[in-house]
Amino acid sequence: MSALPKECDTGSDLSGLAGSHVAILLTTYNGASFLKQQLDSIVGQSHNSWTLYISDDGSTDETLDIIEVYRVSLGNERVRLFHGPRRGFAQNFLSLIRNPSVRGDFFAFSDQDDIWFANKLERSLERFPLTGSDEAPALYCSRTRLVDEDGGFIGYSPLFRKAPAFNNALVQSIAGANTMLLNAAARALLARIPEHAQVVSHDWLCYLLVSGCGGYIHYDPEPTLDYRQHGGNLIGSNSGFYDRLVRIRKMFAGTFREWNRQNLLALDYCGEQLEKHNRSVLSLFETARTASLPRRLYLLKRAGVYRQTSFGTFGLILAATIGRI
Repeated sequence: MSALPKECDTGSDLSGLAGSHVAILLTTYNGASFLKQQLDSIVGQSHNSWTLYISDDGSTDETLDIIEVYRVSLGNERVRLFHGPRRGFAQNFLSLIRNPSVRGDFFAFSDQDDIWFANKLERSLERFPLTGSDEAPALYCSRTRLVDEDGGFIGYSPLFRKAPAFNNALVQSIAGANTMLLNAAARALLARIPEHAQVVSHDWLCYLLVSGCGGYIHYDPEPTLDYRQHGGNLIGSNSGFYDRLVRIRKMFAGTFREWNRQNLLALDYCGEQLEKHNRSVLSLFETARTASLPRRLYLLKRAGVYRQTSFGTFGLILAATIGRI
């Protein structure tokens, strides 16, 4: 059983999205070391119709002073600051998603330590999947270029070639939230997740919800930003051999299984909006997690879950075999 992604055009075929207003959702926490570069890259965007909404999660360094400089320079209507819930980075982002005063035609997540390419928003809008309906959730995401603390090039995030789909989203997140652009319908799905919910990561959750609820997803193989790798990263790129070994250790420790549990609980909040086919896939996956080994492998095959790479497929089979899925 395999849930194929919906066929759709992208915004490059129409000029209508060019004038869209983008709400940029930036969260901060003691990010003074790199924040100026990121804010400058936002100010320098070729697509100029945007408002920057910042949620600070209790910074004690110069982060708020830096934000104030840009707020005064750009004005209150251009830069708006909120106090975060102090419940982790994912809930900080989701607090902006839920905030009714955050308004836009589209919504872009932003980390505090990246550097956006000058055409990031423009490219995201040009390639945004056209759904034909304002009620259909849609998501654009891309690859990233990896840089060190000083901005020096060190590589790229993994390049994924298989189609994005719910069957993939159940066992893998394919792109960082820092690359994502959402429409209002996708934002509404995320806003259904309550404050008390345990959220592994907002990017994985977004991929799950949009794909599961019949949405449209465009994965762009071209990078749109510099993703800075440093000691303060909460989530790394997962691009190198060492990063993959770390993931394998987490799998043996039960971390991957716990992530799946939390994701499945989050999906319950939008269960009635899941497509019928994806509800069947989800049921098979949930049953497989607690089934005996032969039946577990059989049910996972029927569910059609897959990862994007051969190494990832090996890890998925191993996790299933040892009961860590």
